[in-house]
Amino acid sequence: MPSSYLILHGIDNHRPPQHWQFLLAAKLIERGCEVRYPGLPEPDAPVRDSWLSALDHELNALTGEERVVVCHSLACLLWFAFSERQDAGGDRARADRLLLVSPPASDRVPEAGASFRLSGFDARAVRESVRGEIAIACSDADPYNPAGAQTTYGDALGVTAKVFPGACHITPETGYGPWCFATEWCLGDGALPA
Repeated sequence: MPSSYLILHGIDNHRPPQHWQFLLAAKLIERGCEVRYPGLPEPDAPVRDSWLSALDHELNALTGEERVVVCHSLACLLWFAFSERQDAGGDRARADRLLLVSPPASDRVPEAGASFRLSGFDARAVRESVRGEIAIACSDADPYNPAGAQTTYGDALGVTAKVFPGACHITPETGYGPWCFATEWCLGDGALPA
């Protein structure tokens, strides 16, 4: 089944070429895949409604039979907000597979991204926003989610997170430029590689 990919970055991310998301987009494009890796509006001081509009546009622009969404950091909370809005009567656009990388705890979101903080986490709405697999990849030492993504989101979603020891927030600063895991997950059958 031909897949198309939407890669969504987090706060303060200007899509630097050494970031694993930039490199993932390049790898997928090399393989002839349809990839959308937009620069989201005002990345240093994002506004949730502006990012939701961009997400709507980008997701609906994908033409592949399977729509795969890869979120990093604040983009994970963006997806949660998107799924709640869809649940409240939106047009029900969905992903076929979703990878959440380093989802931050709401109370650890920097002040510049305060509009993304959650009043609650609606795991049912998130599950219903994805036709197939939801996967979580995280660290056991993420300063933006000290309790861990498994406790914060994985348990409620019924997902077992793939934990990368000592990876902090999974950024180039902690060694996550090239990251074969992301490419393997995107191109694979959805199983989390070891």
